[in-house]
Amino acid sequence: MRTPLFRPLRRAAALAAVLTLAVVTLGQAPAQSFGPTTRAQLISFLNGISGQSTLSGQHNREPNSDPTKYTRVAQSITGQTPGLWGGDFLFAAADVNARQTMINQAIQQWQGGSVVALTWHLCPPTVGTTCGWDSGGILSHLNDTQWSQLITNGSSLNNAFKNRLAEAVPYLRQLQNAGVPVLWRPIHEMNEGWSWWGGRPGANGSRKLYQIVYDYLVGTQGLTNLVWVWNVKDLNMGSLADYWPGASYVDVASLDVWVKLEPSTSDYQAMLNIAGGKPIALAEVGRVPSVAVMNAQPRWAWWMVWAEWLTDPAYNNNAAVQQSYFAARVLNRGEFTVGGGGGGSRTGAITGVGSGRCVDIPSAGTANGLQVQIWTCNGSGAQSWTIGTDGTIRALGKCLDVNGGINADGTKVQIWDCLAGNTHQQWSYNATTKRLTNPETGKCLDATGQGTADGVKLQIWTCNTQTNQQWNLPA
Repeated sequence: MRTPLFRPLRRAAALAAVLTLAVVTLGQAPAQSFGPTTRAQLISFLNGISGQSTLSGQHNREPNSDPTKYTRVAQSITGQTPGLWGGDFLFAAADVNARQTMINQAIQQWQGGSVVALTWHLCPPTVGTTCGWDSGGILSHLNDTQWSQLITNGSSLNNAFKNRLAEAVPYLRQLQNAGVPVLWRPIHEMNEGWSWWGGRPGANGSRKLYQIVYDYLVGTQGLTNLVWVWNVKDLNMGSLADYWPGASYVDVASLDVWVKLEPSTSDYQAMLNIAGGKPIALAEVGRVPSVAVMNAQPRWAWWMVWAEWLTDPAYNNNAAVQQSYFAARVLNRGEFTVGGGGGGSRTGAITGVGSGRCVDIPSAGTANGLQVQIWTCNGSGAQSWTIGTDGTIRALGKCLDVNGGINADGTKVQIWDCLAGNTHQQWSYNATTKRLTNPETGKCLDATGQGTADGVKLQIWTCNTQTNQQWNLPA
């Protein structure tokens, strides 16, 4: 996160020239309107693109009276509309008063074909609804006694905090009623102490406050459209567990990259480790991730550039921004659908007819050659498979693969890097027999020994009528 200081947009004439070039040479994919969609469908979409594609994103903060200010800058540079639109409830009086304008725009963005991400720089419960940035506001500090009271249910500060959360509920409910799922990122950058809510490790620290937000909005208020995005900053990455609220509180694990210009390999691995198979994302970046970074770190489901940093010459230049937006793996608006669309792709669990268990990647691993299995269905990313229109079946950024393309009965079925045209990774499904066949080998996906227990490995075998070769695909 960066302080709310405005920077003037530069080189307007040059940006206009770039826009003309971008539209002529690359065109603009037609926007695909998104209809009412559930949080589960959005999570399934994120699982489905993990390792394959990354959403482009742009944050829009002050002023809430103009909630596409920086999205328009991205459009002017690239000729494309970001696949993700970011907004903020904010804290200053003018922006609080314009929250409805921001929410109206969030609905329009979703319906126009962009995923919606919301942040909230909320005032501390020691002050009123609005506040400043510095002392007494976002950068203020609660002493240990105040913090203890804050996280104690029923205390005056705890009640004040819940009343603060209640201010956002009518707006979040509007989004829910409009069928808009939201990437919701509360108590962000909790592992650094620049904000009044952050920098407190341990069970009664910042993660406890995040849990209170979740319990209030989901448990008390009954909101069902929020995709919960846990968020840290790129420092002290070895201590992430001190801030992890538990898997049941997290749908996506996200990183803000400000200490560095780009996420390091160790940052990437640390996020994969803490996420445990859930999607990961770059919730805030100053520099647009390069094609090289995205290729080396393919599991980032989206990146979101923070407001005016898009045109800060210390971070970006127009050519680099265009290169990232036009990268083959990057999805801009009009290049993807969520929920009811999808162009024929479906994402979800593959279940065995005979076992009732789900096709599963052991321990959410991503190593090439890891043999898949059946396991009790749990809704994790390791059991969320995208049935592609290209004949592939993908999860966690890997493809379902017949080891070596060998057609002998008992050849293991594994995960492997997806390779275009690789016939080891092609599958066809017969909805009548419910069999998944690898056309190269002519053999069927089979649960070893007709087993039905957790951990039974999957293989190929001569096709037969046994239920251990029958599978239900996602709808």
